[in-house]
Amino acid sequence: MEINPLRIKKLGIDTHQQPIVYIRSDCPLCRSEGFNALSRLRLTCENTSIIATLNVVSTDSILKVNQVGVSNIAAELLEVCNGDVVTLSHPKPLQSLGYLRSKIYGQRLNAQGMKSIVDDIAADRYADVQLAAFITACVDKGLDTEEVGLLTRAMTEVGERLSWEDKIIVDKHCVGGLPGNRTSPIIVAIVAACGLTMPKTSSRAITSPAGTADCMEVLAPVSLDLDQMKSVIEKEGACIVWGGSVNLSPADDALIRVERALDLDSEGQLVASVLSKKLAAGSSHVVIDIPVGPTAKVRDQDMADRLSAQLRDVGRSLGLQVDIVLSDGSQPVGYGIGPALEAEDVLAVLSNDSGAPLDLRMRALQLAGRLLETAGVCELGKGYAKAEAVLNTGLAYKKFIAICEAQGGFSLPPAAEYSHPVFAERDGLVTHIDNRILARLAKFAGAPAAKSAGIKILVHLGEKVEKETLLFTLYSESVGELNYALDYMRASEGAVVVGNERV
Repeated sequence: MEINPLRIKKLGIDTHQQPIVYIRSDCPLCRSEGFNALSRLRLTCENTSIIATLNVVSTDSILKVNQVGVSNIAAELLEVCNGDVVTLSHPKPLQSLGYLRSKIYGQRLNAQGMKSIVDDIAADRYADVQLAAFITACVDKGLDTEEVGLLTRAMTEVGERLSWEDKIIVDKHCVGGLPGNRTSPIIVAIVAACGLTMPKTSSRAITSPAGTADCMEVLAPVSLDLDQMKSVIEKEGACIVWGGSVNLSPADDALIRVERALDLDSEGQLVASVLSKKLAAGSSHVVIDIPVGPTAKVRDQDMADRLSAQLRDVGRSLGLQVDIVLSDGSQPVGYGIGPALEAEDVLAVLSNDSGAPLDLRMRALQLAGRLLETAGVCELGKGYAKAEAVLNTGLAYKKFIAICEAQGGFSLPPAAEYSHPVFAERDGLVTHIDNRILARLAKFAGAPAAKSAGIKILVHLGEKVEKETLLFTLYSESVGELNYALDYMRASEGAVVVGNERV
């Protein structure tokens, strides 16, 4: 039933990607229609409609009785201005919620149920609490391989899909959990310089202090639309853009946003997230890096084997060739942890700087080499040497700068205003580095929202250090965030262990 019209008031409230509307508690609608706080409403203005969550306002200083307040994202999606007339109605019941409830109680989802859920997620019909319910129902092996395949297919089909003239389209992904492992920009530059097409769409950080899109955004614009992305690829053969701006897997973007808030990663949804975006981007061959280590996302060989098998099986069922590389996840890669600090490492490797982190360089060359071999550019076993030659001659750096310029212009990484060095308190060997604690430290310091915040770590496992050796430096854009990170560091005591000493 359609409700009497109200007039829009844009309240300037940032509710991220969740549309929120506000109505006064004495508005007749609340009484006559039974609207309560957190009710789901349909707002319609001319030919545009959205589903939003209701917040009830108990004071008359914010809204008039005939007004409906809207958050920033609600106003953007509805395309309204102050004073525009909107009508409110109850949304149709979501059939997919029945499938969701069955999943919560441990039942398998069939193709129809999975498609129904994903379609409603992509159409923004789910509130965050419903998204959280779906995510938690899928964690801890909640999805079997067949269900993961159904989820991947549904997520791929609900968004845009790209196609290219080349038969071989390559891509690379890391499952994450390893601070500083920013190989993608280097790999993209190398393989594009070799003539391959690589439409790299990347995520922002979920549970880490930086995702590839966060790091790349320091150096060049990443929020390109689909036409802009195609233009960059037509010109340079590759791009590095934020996947959320090109609508290749919109359901995944919604799930990632809530996973970030929950600090959760579901294995099945991880597989679907990775493969759906590769398929939607038109990829045919993908190399996936899985770091394995006690404080990485993938902590042991059993989990790595299980994840590898699922990625290969689901990829094969959907026509995607997946090559897995298991890598060392026992410690961070490179020096920087955080968008700008990781960008500095990327530029150092690409420009063949003598002080560039050797571990980041070698990882990038290994993965780029595997892509070159998989795509048939060179024989098996010769990919690393081919990638290294392209890097050493400066062709990769030249290609990277060209990609940045095509995406809107190259910029140098910013520097943080505040810093705090952390020194060893005794002589000894570095016996343990905790990836999770370092990642949390960088996040408490402000990363990834504060681009220059994070950590620069200067030691590696097994390295002999003396008392007063600089272990790492914390960087922040504000004193408050720096102190917040230092409080956490003192409470955790275990980011870097020298002998029996915990720092």
